Amino acid sequence: MLVVLAGDQLLSVQQVCQGCLMADQSGQPRWRQGQLRCGQAISQLGEKIPVQFECQMGFRIARIE
Repeated sequence: MLVVLAGDQLLSVQQVCQGCLMADQSGQPRWRQGQLRCGQAISQLGEKIPVQFECQMGFRIARIE
């Protein structure tokens, strides 16, 4: 599941990406083969922290299981 990290809150991508010009036709982030196509990877901070991406709009997105 993809989530948006906003400070100490987790937001659903539906709340944030729905109005984004970079989102796909269904209002979802452009996620393909484990990569965020509308952003770039951020250096991993530790083994227990999921890989994070920064989208073109400046939000941090993480994939959590």
